Amino acid sequence: MSEHILEMRGITKTFPGVKALADVNFSVERGEIHAICGENGAGKSTLMKVLSGVYPHGTYDGKIVYVGDEVQFKSLSESEAKGIVIIHQELALSPYLSIAENIFLNNERTRFGLVDWNETNLEASKLLKRVGLKDNPMTKVNQLGVGKQQLVEIAKALSKEVKLLILDEPTAALNDEDSDHLLDLILSLREQGITSIIISHKLNEIKKVADTVTIIRDGKTIETIAKADVTEDRIIKDMVGRDLEHRYPDHEPSIGEELMRVEDWTAHHPQDSNRVMVDKVSINVRAGEIVGIAGLMGAGRTEFAMSLFGHSYGSKISGKVFMRGKEIKTRTVAEAIDNGIAYATEDRKTYGLNLIEDIKRNISVASLKKLEKAGLVDDNEEFRVANKYRKDMNIKAPNVLVKTGKLSGGNQQKVVLSKWIYSDPDVLILDEPTRGIDVGAKYEIYTIINKLAAEGKGIIVISSELPELLGISDRVYALSEGRITGELPIAEATPESVLKLMTMEKSR
Repeated sequence: MSEHILEMRGITKTFPGVKALADVNFSVERGEIHAICGENGAGKSTLMKVLSGVYPHGTYDGKIVYVGDEVQFKSLSESEAKGIVIIHQELALSPYLSIAENIFLNNERTRFGLVDWNETNLEASKLLKRVGLKDNPMTKVNQLGVGKQQLVEIAKALSKEVKLLILDEPTAALNDEDSDHLLDLILSLREQGITSIIISHKLNEIKKVADTVTIIRDGKTIETIAKADVTEDRIIKDMVGRDLEHRYPDHEPSIGEELMRVEDWTAHHPQDSNRVMVDKVSINVRAGEIVGIAGLMGAGRTEFAMSLFGHSYGSKISGKVFMRGKEIKTRTVAEAIDNGIAYATEDRKTYGLNLIEDIKRNISVASLKKLEKAGLVDDNEEFRVANKYRKDMNIKAPNVLVKTGKLSGGNQQKVVLSKWIYSDPDVLILDEPTRGIDVGAKYEIYTIINKLAAEGKGIIVISSELPELLGISDRVYALSEGRITGELPIAEATPESVLKLMTMEKSR
């Protein structure tokens, strides 16, 4: 029987009005990769913050035993001194410092009281090699992609002689290639004797790397499953408390007239005007129709949507847009909204929401004209509207004055959707609408999309998850290298047929 490196017994953590964790028991064996699954808001990250001292001893009930001894961490630095390092979903790197400076920040390599830069860069190079990065350690972090920044975070953890590495949604912002590299690295760290805890919504990744899976629901431990017994259906049932016989809700389309048509839409790179990012794209969407746009990373899906919505991306933008047969202009975001187009961005934290504002203001911000009374926003009406959406969209918050940054990813996405639904668009473009949220919240989002389509809206969904597009769309376009390479009704759209179109190269 393997030795436990960690045992958490009877952990209970309460916030004002909310019991985030209720008598949670959780143990990890030395040298394993242990996955934690659960819906957004289930308590996964809270449990890890208790463990790492972000929530210090005395602010929770229960006992933590680490390497055979009871520990009572009062801060993150205390847990790191014992070899427990947590890498949060929101990376904590300083963009204007070098890779080496970030790795040894607050852990400097010094000589005679001064930073020894030769040793700093030499040791950083060794750590970068361990995580598979070939970049110069003096490179500024803001010159790296998100995938490489994630690896720098792991190199930083290795510099602290990590014994227990905690990764919170490590691949949420990564493309498939970077995700695979990161997962392979986690597996190699296991061979080096490092124990890992990984929090993830991606069930295929969990099946690939995890030796053991613990499911948490509503702040309680549901069960712990050995790798041999892990199935997607079992995990989903434990996470949401019910069977999901159908991953996608039933959808019976009632498709009407053409709402929007885009012809020969072209957009160039914002800095390099000779580089074409969107190349003569022509699409249409009808009332009550859900249209999917499929494409690999860099295919131009988001660039198309953003350039269409108020020229929010690109340069030298050209093409025509028609709404119900009449040509419209979408040169600014306000103009696009006034003409019945809404766009829910893929990056809800940066572009979709003001995280330090409350739910009420985030829902109303795109439609303040509708709330105007004698030249001022009617506060009572704003509160009434926001509260209606909180209830209708099942946003899990005690009231609409809660800061949006305090919500889980799924609930933040519901706030984004509420904002655009309230603007009453004819066409709603949803860019990665379920990114970073769990299967239960995904089902709710799909139900909302179906409801909007049933009300006669035209819905365009951009998604990197091909099964999702095939599960919810009525028709699918494929993009490759900025061009539409094909269009398929859902009856003819198979993973193979769509992927073939997604990988089709331009004729030279």
